[in-house]
Amino acid sequence: TPLVNVKCCKDENLKEKLILLTANTKKTVNNLDSYLIIVGTHALIQKDVKFRNLGFVVIDEQHRFGVEQRKKLQAKASVMPHVLNMTATPIPRSIALTLYGEMDVSILAEKPADRQPVATKVLQPEQRPQLYESIIPELADGRQVFIVCPQILEDDKPARSLSVENITKQAKGWLKGYEVGSLHGKMKQDEKEKIMQDFVDKKINILVSTTVIEVGVDIPNASVMIIEGADRFGLAQLHQLRGRIGRGVHSGRCYLVMTENGNIQKRLQVIEQESDGFKLADYDLELRGPGAIYGTMQHGALDLRVAKITDTKLIKEARESAREFMKKGENLLQYPQLKERVDNLRTITNLN
Repeated sequence: TPLVNVKCCKDENLKEKLILLTANTKKTVNNLDSYLIIVGTHALIQKDVKFRNLGFVVIDEQHRFGVEQRKKLQAKASVMPHVLNMTATPIPRSIALTLYGEMDVSILAEKPADRQPVATKVLQPEQRPQLYESIIPELADGRQVFIVCPQILEDDKPARSLSVENITKQAKGWLKGYEVGSLHGKMKQDEKEKIMQDFVDKKINILVSTTVIEVGVDIPNASVMIIEGADRFGLAQLHQLRGRIGRGVHSGRCYLVMTENGNIQKRLQVIEQESDGFKLADYDLELRGPGAIYGTMQHGALDLRVAKITDTKLIKEARESAREFMKKGENLLQYPQLKERVDNLRTITNLN
């Protein structure tokens, strides 16, 4: 559910023009004409949602949306709307597009003043018993713990299962005397809200969850994050999950537990040593590739025929040439071949 709520609006006149739209919204989506501001989840993308005059789109946590999803939302406007993409985690595609000048970018590189340091360590599955033993002092001091799992239910190999169901059972066995709760996307909304409220109220000491707690969760008392099957998650997601702790007066500890015993992947070694999200994004860009500029692939080799993503000199010259052309006010119609090429590219690319 979006963190913005109609009840939070202090302006009574504006409140009447503000509506919250989610998949569970009972109000008909065909009756939105009277609202000036519509705050919603992915429900805003559904075909039946129509806007009278969409002029400004804010996409928060933009990496949670696919290229086509963002394109569909913008397509609901009669003319191209102003678009503000926001994310707390830099992602490779955004960095690649930034180099080509297709987005105006504002970067807030400083961490919040009250944010505490978080130490990160990669562990083998065989170290799990010692891990649970090591967090007991944190729990005894009143701190709380997140345990994130890559799946909800047990698979056909329970001994290797990293599900919320299985890890909850293990946590209850190893951390007796402490309240363990579980949370995942298939639970009913009222159940999820109760679990989160109990965690906020410190009635639950350990919360075993899927990645539903990746964004929008602020528990200052939580000081430990355990991510099971960490090798199954991307760098950006691991960094985002790690950001759920160290938000109060206590420093945090993040443990990345691998799926199986063995060599530690290079990217896990990187996130163990690096806490700067921008540097992690640069590494992710190098590791996975930025994806297609003219298409929807968000990773892999860049589909450029001449330039290289690392050729910043050529990129800079190209940007300056394009800006010079625009400043001169020349008519693109004077260059029919160029206009045809530009029109063609504009039909197959989405500049966000």
